[in-house]
Amino acid sequence: MLKYLIDENVDPLYAVQLRRLQPELIVCVIGEPATPTRGTLDPEILLWCEEFQFILVTNNRSSMPVHLKDHLSEGHHIPGIFILSRTLTIKQNLDELILIAEASFEDEYQDQIIHLPLTQRK
Repeated sequence: MLKYLIDENVDPLYAVQLRRLQPELIVCVIGEPATPTRGTLDPEILLWCEEFQFILVTNNRSSMPVHLKDHLSEGHHIPGIFILSRTLTIKQNLDELILIAEASFEDEYQDQIIHLPLTQRK
């Protein structure tokens, strides 16, 4: 199963609800013990995600593509980056994250930025 690292700028409700709705899913938040400290720069967060095999869940649409490009150009890899949708509700974003965690295979999102939603919504 995938492991999620929730960016410090994402609403804390995401981690609370993911842990409640999917207790077997490993969910960490920047600033918690054994994670990067709050204020850690994005390139360092990507290195941590690579080392510990966590997918970064963020709402950083502007600089994250640049950081990922730099990360990859230095020969690094990352399990993936999920960017939350501004048009979905928190519940809809949570449903997407849970579905992805349940239905994905290992390395499916490696070195990619994925913009939610993955599923079709009407």
